[in-house]
Amino acid sequence: MLIDTYDRVATDLRVSLTDRCNLRCTYCMPEEGLQWLAKPDLLSDDEIVRLVRIAVTQLGINEVRFTGGEPLLRPGLVSIVEQCAALTPRPKMSLTTNGIGLKRTAAALKAAGLDRVNVSLDTLRPDVFKTLTRRDRHHDVLAGLEAARDAGLTPVKVNTVLMPGLNDDEAPDLLAWAVEHGYELRFIEQMPLDAQHGWKRDGMITAGDILTSLRTRFTLTAEGDGERGSAPAERWLVDGGPHRVGVIASVTRPFCRACDRTRLTADGQVRTCLFAREETDLRGALRSEASDEEIARIWRLAMWGKKAGSGLDDPSFLQPDRPMSAIGG
Repeated sequence: MLIDTYDRVATDLRVSLTDRCNLRCTYCMPEEGLQWLAKPDLLSDDEIVRLVRIAVTQLGINEVRFTGGEPLLRPGLVSIVEQCAALTPRPKMSLTTNGIGLKRTAAALKAAGLDRVNVSLDTLRPDVFKTLTRRDRHHDVLAGLEAARDAGLTPVKVNTVLMPGLNDDEAPDLLAWAVEHGYELRFIEQMPLDAQHGWKRDGMITAGDILTSLRTRFTLTAEGDGERGSAPAERWLVDGGPHRVGVIASVTRPFCRACDRTRLTADGQVRTCLFAREETDLRGALRSEASDEEIARIWRLAMWGKKAGSGLDDPSFLQPDRPMSAIGG
């Protein structure tokens, strides 16, 4: 079991498979990209599977989310999913992706054992997509979403970040589109995870702003805390249901008290929080021939030191010194 001093138990593992990405989203990284991790620093496929196995069989993890960077850039992704699906007990498995490579991989990922996907899409307008991501790939994301739905990687969740002056007027249109296509839309408040440290609290689109915009066209009925559990998104029924929309208010309404996550970076570090400034090295233990029991002990010790909150609700919050692409969303 992965328990901390606040009696929170981690059952959800986020695994970053790579720090690389084929988009350059303005809220994540500079246009020229980043200094990528050297290949020897990255965990191998076998090392990733071993750590997931330890987490599932010894530490009580029952959900695994593969992230990046962009996880579809990982050559061994399908094999990793297949091996993790063979574990006993079998964890629920999902993938967070920008969707660009999903059209060609969705069926193979489903066959390997992946349960569902989260796809990032911030706009319905190709020109705005190009401005936000610095790439002209809007059509590829839409095709990837359709492929995921057709392959049965459901529910297909769409993650959207609204940016002032770019797509902040699109919330109702995005929800209408998601309802029409059978996707579950989740708005995420912009978080301070950009490598260039350009995030500013002033002017950000808040959860309150998003809900006000949605209510100009839809009737929203709150699901309630009993339905939410430890999920990061507060959810509302749209026009009485069955469709739902979620809002992840990491900045204005942090949900740290119910957090059940532990995170593994692409280079084998345990992070107790997306915004943590401390990491615990598992890669070194792996490569020094430590036993599974010793690795589990190190992981438990790391989680025992998890802080009460992320600090995002503090106006003086300082951004983490590693960009999101290296940590995993």
